[in-house]
Amino acid sequence: MLIWENNEDIRLISCANNRREIQRHLDECREERRPYVFVTPTMREIVQVNRILVPVTMLEEEVYKAEICTYLARKTGAHLILLKANDYGSHARQNINRIKTHIESVAAKIGSPISYEIQEAKKDSFSLYKEAVERQRETGHQLLILTASREYGLDDILFGPPERRAIQHSQVPVMLVNPRADLFSLCD
Repeated sequence: MLIWENNEDIRLISCANNRREIQRHLDECREERRPYVFVTPTMREIVQVNRILVPVTMLEEEVYKAEICTYLARKTGAHLILLKANDYGSHARQNINRIKTHIESVAAKIGSPISYEIQEAKKDSFSLYKEAVERQRETGHQLLILTASREYGLDDILFGPPERRAIQHSQVPVMLVNPRADLFSLCD
């Protein structure tokens, strides 16, 4: 059984693989307090989660993924791949370091290592989700963890938010975390 099945702390969304239905569910989940997982009919059947891909951009809300990915790695024994955006500035690196610190502090607290590695992406923060979808196809990750857009800008309205495009093109379930601390909740 997967971690999100029969788990009240994680919302499961099963929907068709079309942009309107995915966008409708994204809009419904804007105020969701728990992580939510999208599963579409084109995604391959996942029996067990062994590898989780966590793209990390320059946006400060990326650090909210730290608790989620650490929680999932502990519960499933999965190996985390933190994919750092190839940005000119230091924000993505700082976010990776904050997530790494969280993982290591939880591992020290529980007295058991949590398997993770940091990989450098080829693309910057603006194209990282696209690269993450391509990588999960090539490397066999069973889950992709993304941060939902905090607000929709003009490009998101015209072309759709990056998380919608990732869900449409992903071959594995996509977990989304809302980016506001006051909306975050996950019981351990």
